[in-house]
Amino acid sequence: MNQYLLDTHALIWWLSTTERLSQTARSVIENNANSIFVSSVSGWEMTIKRRAGKLAIPAVLRVLDNYQTMLDDNGFIALPIEIEDGLLAGNLDIPHRDPFDRMLFAQALRRDLGLVSIDGIADQAGCRRIW
Repeated sequence: MNQYLLDTHALIWWLSTTERLSQTARSVIENNANSIFVSSVSGWEMTIKRRAGKLAIPAVLRVLDNYQTMLDDNGFIALPIEIEDGLLAGNLDIPHRDPFDRMLFAQALRRDLGLVSIDGIADQAGCRRIW
């Protein structure tokens, strides 16, 4: 069994059923033999972007009000943030300031999860990026 963590944009694109996901990413998410994790940081990031008016995808906005149901319906596993995640995220030696992405990179690294992400800077962080 393979284990993967969805970057927030991959989750959004999955939920909005856009064609922006690569075929590889879509195949990983669709494969029932894989365990797909969604970080609590993604819910936080999407909620902040919604409040700031930067996230207006109707399918995603509906999901935010029933986040746990979305996880359950898709067979995704909630991944909480742990203290060690925060420490690693702050110490990553990469030129990337986005705290949400840094947390996702740290969580993937600590748990040896493949990171489903279009963000190439994850490679510099040492993540096993899938796209």
